[in-house]
Amino acid sequence: MIKILLPLGLAFIMFSLGLGLKLADFRRVMTRPDAIALGLLAQILLLPLTAWLIATGLNLAPEAAVGLMILAACPGGVTAGMVTHLARGETALSISLTALTSIAAFITVPLIVGASLTHFMGASASVQLPLGQTIGGLFLITLLPVALGLWLSESERIGVRHAVVIHRIATGLFLLIVLFTFASQWPAMATHFPSVGPAALLLNLITMGTGAALGALVRLDGAGRVALSMECGMQNSALGITLAISLLAEPALAVPAVIYAFLMNITAFAVIAVRRMRHQPVAG
Repeated sequence: MIKILLPLGLAFIMFSLGLGLKLADFRRVMTRPDAIALGLLAQILLLPLTAWLIATGLNLAPEAAVGLMILAACPGGVTAGMVTHLARGETALSISLTALTSIAAFITVPLIVGASLTHFMGASASVQLPLGQTIGGLFLITLLPVALGLWLSESERIGVRHAVVIHRIATGLFLLIVLFTFASQWPAMATHFPSVGPAALLLNLITMGTGAALGALVRLDGAGRVALSMECGMQNSALGITLAISLLAEPALAVPAVIYAFLMNITAFAVIAVRRMRHQPVAG
């Protein structure tokens, strides 16, 4: 049941984000190829490099090191768009980067994970993402719901009041998904947090800071910098767990992704709180 409800919930969240966007938002993103390029650079190169430096510098156990690298190889998570929206960031930029990094993952994930297994564990393995499942998930959970919401927004087929209700339901669903993740993964987190938690937190904070710094480098406004920061910090932990357990048959490699999923939501909520306090509507 969860395997059905969770994707449906994520698709509804993406649909609600599409309702809040216009084609002009994506056209504006396309006028900033430097922001797209830096976002891809941060996700594909800088994030795995950061994870390697942390794993090496903290002398992590081989399984933990490879697990951290698997996580860093994964593209941005679907919920990055929702977090960006709640933090009053540039949602269209976040969604665009999620789609692009998910496509690039077919090449980058096997390379990074294979090299990590060889370097840290002396093991060789052929890692390939399940093509049909990954493309189908990207289309059905991300692109199609956003496109439907965008079409309804452009054609004004849904009134403002209904859109507000849908946004509120989507926010509630997002919170439920986060709480479910915490509850279901709590035993693994409690057991392994002392050894893996500091590395996961360090990776999260550095990558979020890297995204914000790169946005400042190309003079993006605050909303754009938030989008890059969230896109770098909110990894597709579910994919990392699937890679470790299903494809590599090594549950121990999933531990960093489990812990990171917990920590990235904590730091994301902190960013949301700060951004919303700074951008409260003026009364009167």
